[in-house]
Amino acid sequence: MKHSSQTEVMPALPMRGLVIFPGMVLHFDVGRDKSVHALKTAAAGNRKIFLVAQRDSSVSDPLFDEIYKIGVIAEIRQILRTPDNTTRVLVEGLTKARVLAFRETEPFIECEVAPVESRLTTVPADEATALLRVLTDVFREYSSLAPKMPPELYESIITEKNLMNLFDKIVFNIYLKVEDKQRLLETGSLKRRIEALIAILENEADVMELEMDIHERVRDALDKNQREYYLREQMRVLSKQLGQGDDLIEEADEYIEEIESLAFEPEIEEKLIREAERLLKLSVHSQEAGVVRTYLDTVLDMPWKNLTKDKTDIVKAEAQLNRDHYGLKKVKERILELFAVRALNPDIRGQIICLVGPPGVGKTSVGKSIAKSLGRKYARISLGGVRDEAEIRGHRKTYIGSMPGRIVSAFKQAKSMNPLILLDEIDKLGSDYKGDPSSALLEVLDVEQNSKFIDHYLEIPLDLSRALFVTTANTIDTIPSPLLDRMEVIELGSYTREEKFNIARKHLVPKQLKKHGEKASMLKIRDSAIYAVIDFYTREAGVRKLEQRIAAICRKAAKKFVAGEKSVSVTSQNLKDFLGVKKHTPDILSKQDEVGVVNGLAWTSVGGVLMPLEVAVMEGTGKIEITGSLGEVMTESSRLAVSLVRVLAPRYGINPDFYKDKDLHIHAPEGAVPKDGPSAGIAMVSALVSALSGIAVRRDVAMTGEVTLHGKVLPIGGLKEKTMAAYKAGIKTVVIPPENEPDIEELDDVVRNNLKFIIADDITKVLSTALVKTNIAPYEKPPATLETELLPLSEIKDKGNSAVKID
Repeated sequence: MKHSSQTEVMPALPMRGLVIFPGMVLHFDVGRDKSVHALKTAAAGNRKIFLVAQRDSSVSDPLFDEIYKIGVIAEIRQILRTPDNTTRVLVEGLTKARVLAFRETEPFIECEVAPVESRLTTVPADEATALLRVLTDVFREYSSLAPKMPPELYESIITEKNLMNLFDKIVFNIYLKVEDKQRLLETGSLKRRIEALIAILENEADVMELEMDIHERVRDALDKNQREYYLREQMRVLSKQLGQGDDLIEEADEYIEEIESLAFEPEIEEKLIREAERLLKLSVHSQEAGVVRTYLDTVLDMPWKNLTKDKTDIVKAEAQLNRDHYGLKKVKERILELFAVRALNPDIRGQIICLVGPPGVGKTSVGKSIAKSLGRKYARISLGGVRDEAEIRGHRKTYIGSMPGRIVSAFKQAKSMNPLILLDEIDKLGSDYKGDPSSALLEVLDVEQNSKFIDHYLEIPLDLSRALFVTTANTIDTIPSPLLDRMEVIELGSYTREEKFNIARKHLVPKQLKKHGEKASMLKIRDSAIYAVIDFYTREAGVRKLEQRIAAICRKAAKKFVAGEKSVSVTSQNLKDFLGVKKHTPDILSKQDEVGVVNGLAWTSVGGVLMPLEVAVMEGTGKIEITGSLGEVMTESSRLAVSLVRVLAPRYGINPDFYKDKDLHIHAPEGAVPKDGPSAGIAMVSALVSALSGIAVRRDVAMTGEVTLHGKVLPIGGLKEKTMAAYKAGIKTVVIPPENEPDIEELDDVVRNNLKFIIADDITKVLSTALVKTNIAPYEKPPATLETELLPLSEIKDKGNSAVKID
């Protein structure tokens, strides 16, 4: 195509749902004021108007970019005014033209257009004959499927021998989409136009053939439904004559109608309809009819079509999590990552989270917060003590009293097919002769399988993949490995003293005040009182007991309010009046540096504790006594420590033969509390060196770390809890392994700011930090030389064969 050098300015009329071609005579109704004005202006002038299709026919006042750029210059033949006040116009297309510029004028659109000359309007004879035959055959096939057209028109098209005339007759007289007609109008080459028209007609023929197949299937289904309706009516008449009434028939009809409205897959719908039709063969009061009703009610009560839309606003989600929980930075970060992924890919499936931590740290409430932040329904399943597989998969409906499993019940409770389901206490599942529920959960928590989960009661595939499963556990040790492999474990550590204080101040105190009908102006619990409750009345990893103690304070205060007092203030001084004597004593440092006593650090289920290790040296025959409920690993660490001290003996003035003529007693106080683990290794070595050399250990130094036989210090766990215990006890310096140095960034600010951390990769650095060198008072004069005393540990090991005999 090429543009003519001649341009014209004329009124433009955007057409909705219509495309005109050159040589085409068309009449249509005009209703928009702008279009009517454009027609009148053109009719008053040279009767030429530019007709162009608009892209969206639903737009009443299209913008310039909502109008196609290729249209037709047409001549107005006639304008009529109908009785209903509508303008009807008859036009003839003259020339194809392109818009060069639109000009908004009142009260109509005016545009500058240039005629478009078509190129390649001729086709070689052989090719024209082939295209003519193909187009005629395609049109014949299209006509056999399309609504009937006048026979004379059909014959005129079929007998046409001119390719261009055939194109015009087809395009002018059949219905095509606006987009297709516009594409044909814009195509310049006659050959390309013919090929495009052939493709359009073939596609339309395929679509109409599919439509006919669909209509045929629908008609068959209607015939079947009508036949069933007549049969049911006959059964209704027979039932009346037999005196059985209409109850069962009406009930069955209601069930069938509801089943069909849910649009199940054909095999499922057929199965459920068969169940409903069984009611027609049963007595109203029979037990079997009751079983069928219960089954159908259970199936139809499921929220098959109910889905909630996820909220993916990560800022609001973070605000919600911060409102509900204090601390838990890692947990919140992982949850926000989940939100971010869902924002990018809403259809993601298979994210199963396992929250592991001690009791009372907020695992269950975190699950609730995730559901609230996502905007999902929430259902909780308690798995503690569940021993029967049928609790998960349901019972066969053939048994009396059978019911669906807890998974199905959770979906019914949530009234949604994509809820958040919290599987609580998954580590406390049991098993017996009735089956293993953890094995049943393998399918529930496997995204590759749970899209077709079968409950034994429903016997219908249930799609669990759209649900978000969150599990909780106190330990992963009792969770079977295949089940654990399906979950992403997020650990919730015990709360530190500062975290407990903030949780109590921001959450627990307001909650208990509201619960007990009290106001903050009536009952004032000072910060010192909250710290005292944490330190002296609770010892736990979470805050459950702390909440109970705050509730006890509120109850005591309520008694005072009823007695006539207007306000109550709770401080650390009068806390005894509310909670009684102190239940726990804090870890207290020794008043002076001592020989053979080292401050170790331990992690327990209730948090970190200061664990002094004591060593006593006595005359004897080389016996080693270990007390304090030490576990097997800790006992092995003590033997390793003795061997390492024999290597270190020359450097610290220790008699190399101490293992022959001295008895050693290693003790960890609080003997009723079991203790185990390798992290007390460097503390044991330090206590032994101190006791054997007579060098005192600094009372303000604590340490944690595993030690090897060559004196290397290995990493440990629970640094956050251990360092908080050291801070609370008044420790100033903590010795830690080098691999734990990155963990310092995760410690509370108050801990980082008040403790000095010594990074020790070798036992010699531990000892140089912990021992008070000025207090040297060895039990016996060591035979080692000054050179031996000053050798580094590595050289002592190298010369050990000549300096110390090691059996």
